[in-house]
Amino acid sequence: MSNTQQAIIAGGCFWCTEAVFRDVVGVSEVESGYVGGTVENPTYKQVCSGTTGHAEGIRVTFDPEVISYAEMLDVFLGTHDPTQLNRQGNDVGTQYRSAIFPLDDTQRAEAEAAIARANEDHGGKVVTTIEAPVKWFPAEDYHQEYWEGEGQRNPYCQATIPPKLLKLRKSFQNKVKQGV
Repeated sequence: MSNTQQAIIAGGCFWCTEAVFRDVVGVSEVESGYVGGTVENPTYKQVCSGTTGHAEGIRVTFDPEVISYAEMLDVFLGTHDPTQLNRQGNDVGTQYRSAIFPLDDTQRAEAEAAIARANEDHGGKVVTTIEAPVKWFPAEDYHQEYWEGEGQRNPYCQATIPPKLLKLRKSFQNKVKQGV
């Protein structure tokens, strides 16, 4: 992939969002991390406390000739619940908010359009925010590719990730990598 772009999104637990986007066509890299807060180089423990202002997010590197930024956002908004304010299921707090962090004005316009499309599907109840582009902090190594390793033995992940992957496969069949 010579012509790649990046997207930064937050949709609850980053383990769940990362697992979904690892299976999306055109995606070459997914990194879990922290975005949107006030503390430099926060730790997982600090972010989980809800006091840093960060969200658990992912930074996705993708090929726009395979999947557009708009399509990435549609997958994002279609594989988590964008109507839950500061939570996803049992994960509660601003660190689990649904947010898009556009990296330029073009991405901001696409984010606004994606939220408008999602609002049509959700009766105008989408609470996903569009936040200013901010500094990205990669999460600790043990959070990267979590579902592929430790997550398979984690009861929380066992309960939350498979339904998201099923939704990806059902709602976005043409956006799923072959063989996954």
